[in-house]
Amino acid sequence: MNELLDDTDSGSNAPEFSVSELSGVLKRMIEGEFSHVRVRGELGRVSRPASGHIYLDLKDNNAVLASVIWKGTANRLPMRPEEGMEVVATGRLTTFPGQSRYQLVVESMAPAGVGALMAMLEKRKKALAAEGLFDAARKRPLPYLPRVIGVITSPSGAVIRDILHRLRDRFPSRVVIWPVVVQGEACAGQVAAAIQGFNALPQGGAVPRPDVLIVARGGGSVEDLWGFNEEIVVRAAAESSIPLISAVGHETDTTLIDLAADMRAPTPTAAAEMAVPVRADLLATLAGLDQRRQGAAARLLSQRSQRLRDLARALPSPEGLLADRRQRLDYAGANLPRALVHLTQKKHLALGAGRAGRFGPALLREGILQRARRLDRAENRLNALREAQRARRIDRFAQLAPRLRPELLARQTRQLHGQLDGATSRAGAAYARSLAALARNLGALDRTLNTLSYQSTLARGYAVVRSQGQVVTRAAALQGAAPIEVEFADGRIAAQTGGTAPAPKPLKTPPGKQGSLF
Repeated sequence: MNELLDDTDSGSNAPEFSVSELSGVLKRMIEGEFSHVRVRGELGRVSRPASGHIYLDLKDNNAVLASVIWKGTANRLPMRPEEGMEVVATGRLTTFPGQSRYQLVVESMAPAGVGALMAMLEKRKKALAAEGLFDAARKRPLPYLPRVIGVITSPSGAVIRDILHRLRDRFPSRVVIWPVVVQGEACAGQVAAAIQGFNALPQGGAVPRPDVLIVARGGGSVEDLWGFNEEIVVRAAAESSIPLISAVGHETDTTLIDLAADMRAPTPTAAAEMAVPVRADLLATLAGLDQRRQGAAARLLSQRSQRLRDLARALPSPEGLLADRRQRLDYAGANLPRALVHLTQKKHLALGAGRAGRFGPALLREGILQRARRLDRAENRLNALREAQRARRIDRFAQLAPRLRPELLARQTRQLHGQLDGATSRAGAAYARSLAALARNLGALDRTLNTLSYQSTLARGYAVVRSQGQVVTRAAALQGAAPIEVEFADGRIAAQTGGTAPAPKPLKTPPGKQGSLF
């Protein structure tokens, strides 16, 4: 301390210190005496500025101790300091000369017993429940038969072996394991990252995206399971788009992830049972359903067959339905020959009486004369055209003659004469073809006239009766004794009717002429 002594005024032996010197002396004394202390108290004010450091107060009924947790230490804490928690803080005591106070630099912190942990857990539970993270409406049903199951747990513990064994017994499925630590300071961060990582996997990627997630851990104390009570884990479970089963601890252990998960399993083995059905039960159920289906189909077929037989008995027989129509068909078939003969005779008489006259020789001759006149006019026009063309070519030759040599002119004249002779030959051939076509048409018309002429009918044995130059088609038209003329195929004869004409008798078909038109 001698180096701090300064010259003293006369009459006083008290040393003088500067403020910084006194603060430094106090800092060294306090840090030397209290370089490692454990303090138990209740957290008062908790401040978290943007720097990442945590400023808080430790207090009891009579005193307050300012404390600070530097950023690096704050990130390693197994718990999140919150106001009202009772904790045990370990660190070193130091001073802050800027405000003339002492403070505790916290190097580690833990809750002060199970009671404090449960109080903090209950407070966190109420806060998260107020946000709706535990609402039943947020929970989704598990898929009935997942193809891929994601398991978040320690790869070296007995939990994963129990899950795989149970899945293999019930329904073998594909399992993707995300290894994490399930206890300690790193537990919460790794579990939350695993849940988010599974949700970030794309469909159809190299690593299959699970259809359901299982977060599993064996039993333990409250401190051992504390990582599954952290807010980061609870929020990751609530935000997971993949249905999640929580299987943390034993049946009596309850963590906050159990409340946020879509389904809580009392044990990891029970979680595997919830994830998949029993394959043997499914096969038995399917077999039972198939038997029921076959039985129902057989009963339905039997009922429909019986119904069809009942309806068939109610229908009339095919013979009864067709009997009337068969009788009508037989009656029409018997009357058909007579009807055809009568219709043929009627049509022949009508043709001879009125329509055949329109196809007489005079009409045909007139048609031939008209075509001959058109042909003559066409020939005259052709001759006139040929003469005019010849005259034009002669005039053209006369104009070109002075400019042509005699031998060239003679050659061209011969060519033109050849062309003219060719045109004349073609015109004659066309004229001959036209005459031949007209002759063929005339022959066809003549054959048609002969076919339609009533003389052809007379040649088949019929006769035409005339009275006073008119054709008689009915016996009733001859009243009393009247002279008549009968025309046969080879000539006409005169005849005389006597008395009243008898009533006409219906025509009878001669034997052996059934179905014949004549």
